[in-house]
Amino acid sequence: MTGASFHARRRRFVAAFVFLLGLSGALRLPAGYAAPASAPATAEAPPVPGSGPSSAPSAGSSAAPAPFEPPPIRGLPSVDAGRGAGKKVVVVPIKGTIDLGLAPFVERILQEHADAALLVLDVDTFGGRVDAAVQIRDRLLSSPVPVLAFVNRRAISAGALISLAAHHIVVTEGATMGAATPVQLEGGEAKPVGEKMVSYMRSEMRSTAEARGRSGVVAEAMVDADVEIPGLDEKGKLLTLTTETAVTAHIADARFETLEALLIAIGLEQAQLLRPEPNWAENLARFFTDPTVSGLLMGIGMLGLLIEFSHPGFVLPGVVGVLCLALFFGGHFFARLAGWGEVIGFATGVVLLAAELFIIPGFGIAGVLGITLIAASLVLALLGLPIDVAWDTGFFADAMGVVILAVVLSVVVFVFLVRALPKGRRFGGLSLTTTLGPATTALEADAADWHSQPAEWSRYLGATGVAQTDLRLSGKARLGDETVDVVSESEYIDRGTPIRVIRVEGVRIVVVAVSASAPPA
Repeated sequence: MTGASFHARRRRFVAAFVFLLGLSGALRLPAGYAAPASAPATAEAPPVPGSGPSSAPSAGSSAAPAPFEPPPIRGLPSVDAGRGAGKKVVVVPIKGTIDLGLAPFVERILQEHADAALLVLDVDTFGGRVDAAVQIRDRLLSSPVPVLAFVNRRAISAGALISLAAHHIVVTEGATMGAATPVQLEGGEAKPVGEKMVSYMRSEMRSTAEARGRSGVVAEAMVDADVEIPGLDEKGKLLTLTTETAVTAHIADARFETLEALLIAIGLEQAQLLRPEPNWAENLARFFTDPTVSGLLMGIGMLGLLIEFSHPGFVLPGVVGVLCLALFFGGHFFARLAGWGEVIGFATGVVLLAAELFIIPGFGIAGVLGITLIAASLVLALLGLPIDVAWDTGFFADAMGVVILAVVLSVVVFVFLVRALPKGRRFGGLSLTTTLGPATTALEADAADWHSQPAEWSRYLGATGVAQTDLRLSGKARLGDETVDVVSESEYIDRGTPIRVIRVEGVRIVVVAVSASAPPA
């Protein structure tokens, strides 16, 4: 492959890469493609009447809706006759922002303490990512260990969904719970999401509450301001329960000010109290799945691969790129976002692109398929919801925007490096600056500077030396005391292999391995 044809192929590769990704969606980068919630108002709702059929008014109905009647209260766990002796109670903190590292932490605790008498979720959160909360919710609903959500001041947004998945809910004085409508941060401001996402979250909240014998209507009112519950919530306002209304509506089973007082009430005061913390791997997963960090890892990784593909043998950019992408996929793999399918798909895409650049002539199906696999793997690694839900709710387009922006920025930085850094000794290999003839630069060269074969190059004919780089098919070789660019005649030649010059064609020095050398032409 000649230097001119390789650079032409590189330009076609970069142009096709950006063009194909640009067809996938508009370029936009949300600050977070999940749904963190803002702090709700904590005004206490009026007491809930305890009689009448449970209903919410239908659209356009002029009749006054019947008062809300909560379902029967579930109550606290049965009192242990042995006061918890020989048993253990595990307390899991659900505090701060709910992110993707929290889901594997909760799953690990459930697996390691499957023999616990009680798992207590110590909840104090304004919410966080919907996908992380859904993962935790699914695991809690299938847990054989009794789970109690101890709402120690607030369970807002995603925190409300997690609390509803517990077998029992206990609130402290001054607690709030609800305001679970999903929002999206754009430019540092909370923006409402589309109706499809609200509908999805409303269904998740209702089904979770009903699975634990709680009111599905109350759970819906925490998400949808159009749901009205007479005596509890007005139409047009999101429902946020206080301590009093949570107990009266039978969402909470009881109120206790401290965990110790709760354990005494259920006869577990003598049980061993364990408070596990996230391990180093879970903390790293939380860090690497942060939207800003994951975007940087993705962009730097793609930049490293671009430099390595366009300038084989540079090594360092390729190593940095592979390391960044490994951290990206590793964090998302541990957080249950990416699976082996995404990892294998990305690796296959890279192999296909490399084959298109260095083996297969032109730019065809292998390159297009490689770009498609890379883009699809990166997008799927960012999705924490089912694909159909992510597509309908717009999260798929958001993830695609993140990938497109990361790729475009990496290409822009790559072009900057090629144009701005060629004069430096360290970065000189990023662009071609060598000219033939007396001209100082390629732009200053005229016809007199280009000729078929420099006379002094004919002296290389028949010379022997050693390949300084792998010849695939071009590379560098040491001929005597000089290092020159050479081209293998028809085979790959490994670094360090003795070679011999068999032809000099214009500015091409053609070599073969000594063992396969032919007589000079």
